[in-house]
Amino acid sequence: MGFTIGISRGIRDIRSGSRRRGRASDGTSVAEYTGLWGWAVVPGARAAAGACSCGRAGCRAPGAHPLDFAPEIPAGAPLDDVTEIWAGYPGAAMMLPVGRAFDVIEVAEPAGCRALARLERMGLPVGPVAATPDGRAQFFVAPGAAAALPELLYRMGWDDPATLDLRGLGPGTYITAPASDRGGLGPVRWLRSPALDSAPRPPEARLVLGTLAYVVHRSQA
Repeated sequence: MGFTIGISRGIRDIRSGSRRRGRASDGTSVAEYTGLWGWAVVPGARAAAGACSCGRAGCRAPGAHPLDFAPEIPAGAPLDDVTEIWAGYPGAAMMLPVGRAFDVIEVAEPAGCRALARLERMGLPVGPVAATPDGRAQFFVAPGAAAALPELLYRMGWDDPATLDLRGLGPGTYITAPASDRGGLGPVRWLRSPALDSAPRPPEARLVLGTLAYVVHRSQA
């Protein structure tokens, strides 16, 4: 708790100085992700006019993958280390590794917004939810969800879960963190921002999956 409070105070100090300069720096956001929410961050590529800053011809995910040569900034890294490392990668996107602190259940954004409102009305636990510029909503859930997703859906009565526009992201994948640009399409944003009571311990997938699957199915009908 003392570490979290210290990080929080440090971030507030940086933000105060940043406001005097006009806007918060990317380093401040990285420090918040690593210090407050307990998520590792990796500098990522950016894209412009379809070309990726990684420089590889035929890049399969322009502006939507970590830079191969960039170090990962681990969760809980000291604030000075975070700002120093990030300063070495100006303009990099913030990428979050999936499968450690959280997995992701991804659906179409319109369905995700309706499901989020329904979950909140029902008083069910909900973690952070991000929206990508290509129209996807990403629900943060407890690790292990991606691997268990087909079985969980089957147990909930979905005999053919492959027909649902719903997929799990787990270990080995990365998502772009708000408010970084993804693929040159625009910034990722929060539909539901991280909070201290949910970001470090996102809900089990089974608590939100039934509502997500139901809303997605209704949206596809």
